[in-house]
Amino acid sequence: MLAKLTAKNQLTLPKAAVAAVDAADYFDVAAENGRIVLTPVRVNRAGTVRAKLAELGIMETDVADAVAWARSGAHSGE
Repeated sequence: MLAKLTAKNQLTLPKAAVAAVDAADYFDVAAENGRIVLTPVRVNRAGTVRAKLAELGIMETDVADAVAWARSGAHSGE
């Protein structure tokens, strides 16, 4: 199977190649021994958000407080 690289560095993967792996909208791309290796990845956006919040030290109570503040309208006069 061949895939042509466009001037914008885009590839269209052959249908048979994509059908041979689990369906995915995203692929991890790695260069290994002169080859480009694509690995299907399922993006778990909720997990990504939780990980970022944890990295920033933002706790569930901080989020609840922010939502309560936003809903209170206390900020509208600022």
